[in-house]
Amino acid sequence: MATVTVEINGRPYAVGCADGQEERVRILAKQFDGHVRQVAGEVGHVGDIRLFLMAGLLLADELHEARLANPAAEPAPAASAANDGVAEALNAVAARLEKIAQGL
Repeated sequence: MATVTVEINGRPYAVGCADGQEERVRILAKQFDGHVRQVAGEVGHVGDIRLFLMAGLLLADELHEARLANPAAEPAPAASAANDGVAEALNAVAARLEKIAQGL
């Protein structure tokens, strides 16, 4: 398992991921950071957890709309393996957010 440090809203986060998925995690983190910064620009600083939640909801909405636009699209087998690495990274981020929330 590899560890990647990504920056979200100006703060570094260490994220675990499958070996070979480091660059993908960096790309996804950059996309997520863009959404977090967009939300922060619209609502101001409401705390990282809320910003992350709102950005996550924006991404979920985009995914939902994409699925509605192309319901026949199935992930390719290679994409499934990549998704496993991304899911692992997201689980690590979720665990870290829970630790941060417990410290508040």
